Amino acid sequence: MAYADIEQRKNELIRKALGGGAFIADITADVITNLTKETTPGGAIDLAAPPTGYEDAGWLTEEGMAFSGETNQSDITSFGSTTPTRTDIVSETSTLTVVMQETKLLSLSLITGAAKSGIVAKATTGEVRIDKPERPSARFYRVLALAVDEDETGAEIYIARFLPRAKVTAKTPPNFAGGDQAISYGVTFTGYKDSTTGATESWLFGGPGWKNMLASMGIPSAP
Repeated sequence: MAYADIEQRKNELIRKALGGGAFIADITADVITNLTKETTPGGAIDLAAPPTGYEDAGWLTEEGMAFSGETNQSDITSFGSTTPTRTDIVSETSTLTVVMQETKLLSLSLITGAAKSGIVAKATTGEVRIDKPERPSARFYRVLALAVDEDETGAEIYIARFLPRAKVTAKTPPNFAGGDQAISYGVTFTGYKDSTTGATESWLFGGPGWKNMLASMGIPSAP
């Protein structure tokens, strides 16, 4: 038997983020339970609008939405073994970094730590002043990172990661520079367990293009 007889490679299953965005809401907003919906029972598949309160972060830097994770484990070693004889996961965290290029209420609130309700322009001049607190409040958010791709027919494919309870744990303040650099606002969210969903993070996949490719991906449909 030759290798060509056993290899199973499908170019059409390689995904890419052609577009997408980050949608951010206060922790009081509803959790996202589904990405898609039927336009009519048994009809076409459409993207579901996020619940009330989710705001598009707008244009991001070309790096898009960068996820990272860290896993820490506890190892037990035993006499006579050169490798651990037992390993337990003690912590696992997911982080999401977005660098926003739009200067607006959402980006200013996230980068300064000030509540959106406290950012108000003067009635006479329109000037805005934000005094950064010495110890910002630990605000929690709901964050959806959505990537959009297409299948070979042009039908959209949605791949998303949802942090139902996230907090800003790192920031990259804006630089005032000329040239081809925009003033940007970088924040890193860390996901925590949410009491409503019981999860620290959810992965969601859908769209008409995704449904078209279920069989090719080897994913069965529920009966």
